[in-house]
Amino acid sequence: MPAKPMPEPPEESAPPVDENGPSAEENGSLVEENGPPAEENGSLVEENGPPAEETMASSTRRDAPATGAMTAAGKGSASGRSAAERGTAGRDAVERGTAGREAVERGVPEEAVTPLIRGIAVLRELTEAGGTLSLSGLERATGLARSTVDRITATLARMGYVRFDGRDVHLSPRLMELGNAYMSALRLPALLAPHADALADELDESVSLAVADLDGIRFIHQATRRRAMSLSFRIGDLLPAERTAPGPLFATEWTATDWQRWRHRRVADPRDLSFTAVPPRRYGADARDDESFARRTQEASANGWSLDDQLIEPGLVAISVPVRAPGTNGRIACVASVVSHTSRHTAHHLRTTLLPRLRSAVRAMEQDLHNTPPPEAGPPPSDLARWTGASKQQLGREFIESLARGLTVLTVFGEDRPELTLTEVARATGLARATARRALITYDHLGLVAPTGRTFTLTPRVLSLGFPPLSRTSLPEIAQPHLADLTSRIHESTSLAVLSDSCEEIQYTARVATARVMSVNITVGTRLPAYPTALGRVLLADAPGPTRLPRPENLRTLTPHTITDTHTLEQILTSVRSQGYALVDEELEEGLRSLAVPIRDRSGRVVAALNTAMHASRHTPKDCVTDLLPELTTTATRIQTDLHTASRFTRVPAS
Repeated sequence: MPAKPMPEPPEESAPPVDENGPSAEENGSLVEENGPPAEENGSLVEENGPPAEETMASSTRRDAPATGAMTAAGKGSASGRSAAERGTAGRDAVERGTAGREAVERGVPEEAVTPLIRGIAVLRELTEAGGTLSLSGLERATGLARSTVDRITATLARMGYVRFDGRDVHLSPRLMELGNAYMSALRLPALLAPHADALADELDESVSLAVADLDGIRFIHQATRRRAMSLSFRIGDLLPAERTAPGPLFATEWTATDWQRWRHRRVADPRDLSFTAVPPRRYGADARDDESFARRTQEASANGWSLDDQLIEPGLVAISVPVRAPGTNGRIACVASVVSHTSRHTAHHLRTTLLPRLRSAVRAMEQDLHNTPPPEAGPPPSDLARWTGASKQQLGREFIESLARGLTVLTVFGEDRPELTLTEVARATGLARATARRALITYDHLGLVAPTGRTFTLTPRVLSLGFPPLSRTSLPEIAQPHLADLTSRIHESTSLAVLSDSCEEIQYTARVATARVMSVNITVGTRLPAYPTALGRVLLADAPGPTRLPRPENLRTLTPHTITDTHTLEQILTSVRSQGYALVDEELEEGLRSLAVPIRDRSGRVVAALNTAMHASRHTPKDCVTDLLPELTTTATRIQTDLHTASRFTRVPAS
């Protein structure tokens, strides 16, 4: 079930921004509820006269800032803001939020969906804050009334995009389905990531793939090395083009308008404070920096590669080569980069030693792009947004239906649906054309979709909606809120564990204890033998071959009930694998009974196990199976759903 919506405070507690009566979007003026829309009466129908998309594009298109509509300079980040800067940012939060909101709402197309704009602003503020903000912090950061923030977050919680922990709001893995839609439609991560990973293994250096996002670059894949000094860039992070190796390569394709936009951004944000993934410049940029970037762009055009010699921070060097899309007259699809540190490679050494191998990998990438046929179109989705009506009836004013409908529009794009017409979007969501059109107008205004003739595509900026902080999520972090919910329902301690490399031990990676005088006392990090535990048997049942059990001499009798016979244990593991759970009764410790179920990744492989353990007097073995097993299975399914969403284009560590 979605997280419980937060209650709305009294109206007089804060003057609402959009609560002066029900909003148009929520009171039926989205057309389908109150008569046929004008578009369907002929004025904007694709088949008769100019297409709706063209009309929309000509009247509403504008270039939003590279970091999103609600960006505010001076915002704190994990990339190294000083304490003084963070303090200043905090003191100016209310002023910035109000100014940002007013900047967004000036010039907004009349048909844009205001609740959708504000919902996107909330998601971006949560993203910039690392995935967590208090409700009052969101109020200050966005400049919205508290009642508005409460309703937006309640709607996002209903969608599974955020969860509440007291008065804090956390981004949830399910939000990554928006970024997944863009990555799937792009196809580059799925096709090129294996080449990037292989190159990273070959060179023992970090390798990244990036695409252009106006005058910035945005990462779509990271193959990083685990070292004490490693890169902190995440998938979805946005960097200023002029401080990167890929930037000059993308700039070789800029128009005069693109260069003008870049110069305006440099004047408005000389210290790069709006790019929270990089350290801010100590001093503002000057004309020499502009000349340097223009010169680097000319060199990149001539050489076919580009170098970053400590432009982001001292010690960080990178070299980049463009990956060109087939059938586009050499247009750049993305840029592949090898990133290192001066303690390992100088900029000169990157160019002389690693560049040839990077170029070889890029040729293989381009060959794959050329040879891979377009995906076969599957059955188109339909009625993806129909669920919002039932939620509106259940939650009433707490649920902003226009926000939920609008966000659902982004999810209809995919690998076999990279470009969609207005009609196709409406059909896939089950929304009226007028409603779908208004959502697309809003996203065009925010820079999240790009209209091209009669079709629309997602832009890289969709990754700014939660993807960077969530791309570093681990399985224990995904499981923790689900364990807490399970413990509250069954009133027993719950845990998550993984199998050691030797297959002889389990290690606890997440745990929620129940409040009892007598309870199972185990902490995260604890290791136990695998064979006499329910967690271990679930994990061993999926392990390959006869090596999954310890040698007979290592099968110790821990209690009078411990099974140590190898043949019997193999039979038990076969049964566990077929029935989908393990029940262990007093084999690890007398009086301790435990029940466990598997957690499977996208391929179906068991990567962890979920259990509950209790004193044998509280539940009989039969009660465990009839009462507790359904609860564990439901929770395991929820964890797997989040894991599968989070791991579609990112690596999710099991521990």
